[in-house]
Amino acid sequence: MASARSTTREVDVLREIAVRVATNAAAHVRLRRPQVFGGGSHVDDGAVQSKSTPTDPVTVVDTETERVLREMLARLRPADAVLGEEEGAENDSLDGVRWVLDPIDGTVNFMYGIPAYAVSVAVQIDGVSVAGAVVDVARELVYSAAKGRGAVVERADGTQEILRCSGVTELSMTLLATGFGYGARRRAVQGAIVSELLPQVRDIRRIGSAALDLCMVASGTVDAHFEHGLSPWDWAAGGLIAAEAGALVRLPAPNSTSAQGSVTVAMAPGISEAFLAALRSAGALDPIPG
Repeated sequence: MASARSTTREVDVLREIAVRVATNAAAHVRLRRPQVFGGGSHVDDGAVQSKSTPTDPVTVVDTETERVLREMLARLRPADAVLGEEEGAENDSLDGVRWVLDPIDGTVNFMYGIPAYAVSVAVQIDGVSVAGAVVDVARELVYSAAKGRGAVVERADGTQEILRCSGVTELSMTLLATGFGYGARRRAVQGAIVSELLPQVRDIRRIGSAALDLCMVASGTVDAHFEHGLSPWDWAAGGLIAAEAGALVRLPAPNSTSAQGSVTVAMAPGISEAFLAALRSAGALDPIPG
């Protein structure tokens, strides 16, 4: 990466790899859901386990899909480090190239058959995301971006559209996306914040996948998103996609943990000043440890 030209070429290649591995993993998720869950959310014992709390699930398909991602990256980028939601990382170093993986973002939706869950793949250099892809599995939409190269969405028919965030300029007309943690204490604080923000905006949506929320900011489907306690795999790809679509984005530290409770924010530039002021007034810019 000795010149601007080599940097541009490298991030383009990294985006292509991110799209390739995320799309392949999404096909696995799409295939496995009816096999594991049938027509609903009922499943044999052993296919779903709990993580941080009883309401924080991981399915056999999450772990399978991360293995699919890791195996592809081992072939395509054998020298690179990997951080995944289910298997973690070999070390905490941010030096060099690191892939950040969320095999299924929106696992509760996935379990219940709600069509809003995604595969998220980002690649970082020295802790900064430079390329990434988020695949909306049910809708077969592939969002991707490379740093300094913009963001696009590709549909199942192969057509592409350049992503641009919305042009909203009034906080009162803002459609806001958010999400909630799994712990009762954090949820109580988040509920109080939402109750303060709700009268100030057009409405609030809780989709259930932070990666998709960030991509919806990128596409202008929603005007802003904020959420506490996201892990790097939740925002590493979607945050870059939103930023490359023109959104203003505030992210936690590269090695932050969900327990620290830092806030992630993405917003259309026309409402950024008013939205940040509203978040600050509600105490939403402060961490909510959990």
